Amino acid sequence: MDRLRNRRSLLTKDRGQATLEYLGFLPILILVALCGIQLGWTAYVVQQAQTAARTAARVEARKPEAGETAGLAAIKESLRPRATIVISKPGDAVTATVRITIKSIVPGVGEASVTRTATMPNDDPEKP
Repeated sequence: MDRLRNRRSLLTKDRGQATLEYLGFLPILILVALCGIQLGWTAYVVQQAQTAARTAARVEARKPEAGETAGLAAIKESLRPRATIVISKPGDAVTATVRITIKSIVPGVGEASVTRTATMPNDDPEKP
């Protein structure tokens, strides 16, 4: 009978230990999840910048002075305030450079920015 009581007392001493271990590991799991979400968001912003650069260069090559507006229209509305588009026309080409600032959701990590450039042949070069 004493053996049975000793076994029960040993089992009750470890009661709740798994819960405490899980709670101690929970912040690490949350951090890993936030890093995964941040990685996906960064990839999405890079894709938006590339699309905006291509669109701005293509439209500017066909209709001068309309590329920046078209590039901004190609970006998701919530990203537009953090985007800048610079268009240059070196020679017979049009180059659009788009820069978008990426806000971080991971604590302790600052903002970053992504820059993408696209070049298209100028379909409407200015004639001297």
